[in-house]
Amino acid sequence: MKKNILALSLLAAVAAGFTACSDDTLSSESVIKPSKAADTAFDKWLYKNFVVPYNIQIQWRYEDNETDMSYYDVPADSAQSVQLAHIVKYTCVEAYTEAAGIDFTRRYFPKLFSFLGEFEFGNNGSMKLGTAEGGKKIRLLGVNHLDKVKNNRTALDEYYLKTIHHEFVHIVNQTKDYPREFGKITPTGYVNDSWLSEKYGTGYEQRGFVSAYSQKEEREDFAEVVSTYIISSDAQWNAILKKATVVDANGAAAADQPGVTAIEKKLEIAKRYYKETFNVDLDKVRDAVIERENNVVNGSYNLTNLNY
Repeated sequence: MKKNILALSLLAAVAAGFTACSDDTLSSESVIKPSKAADTAFDKWLYKNFVVPYNIQIQWRYEDNETDMSYYDVPADSAQSVQLAHIVKYTCVEAYTEAAGIDFTRRYFPKLFSFLGEFEFGNNGSMKLGTAEGGKKIRLLGVNHLDKVKNNRTALDEYYLKTIHHEFVHIVNQTKDYPREFGKITPTGYVNDSWLSEKYGTGYEQRGFVSAYSQKEEREDFAEVVSTYIISSDAQWNAILKKATVVDANGAAAADQPGVTAIEKKLEIAKRYYKETFNVDLDKVRDAVIERENNVVNGSYNLTNLNY
């Protein structure tokens, strides 16, 4: 009997609760409001300099859906985001526009750059500098380290700008694939993730590769050849070829130079691909990139001006 009384009491309480709720007037307006930060001077500058001329968005505020949940990511510093946005615009977007025309840049350049504060480190010891997704987006990592390298062209290239050029090559390749003859130059030289091992960390030039990472796979090799050439002055590129040169016991260059030949053939194919497919002269892109990078590191280009 006591159990029945208790059950009836609970049912009465629940019924009373429903009755009380039914007497409330419900608003048609949701209590969940989407967060929208007020536009800053930087946001307005981005709209004027990226969105309007190129339909490119720079996403510098932290957003979970633009991160890789496999890593611990942190927000990008706002002041360094301003500087990096200027650098991307001046040394990459406008360099391609100068050399290849604004129609090329508008059509092929990625439409979203996502900035994150820290680099991402893999369990195999690799450090990820950036990624490209679906031919439309590039994630740039390590923004919070920019101040330490912005006045050193080699470091600026290594951590940021080469990444952009490298990933842009992949995006261009998704539009029109590179010639299959490229992979036939060093077909047995690709070693997948073993490129990280000590065995493949040196001497890769004499095996016909411009970087250790080039040995990972064919498509990465193509992107490395193009991106490395674009950021290399004549002296820097010749230094790569010098490392690829085999010398005899007397220090004289050997008659057969497979490494040099392979690198030169790869570059020739890459240049032909860009010229015949997109009417783009890689030498002109290279000249524009290097000149603009020099202006950045010597301080003649303002990285903080938001008044234009």
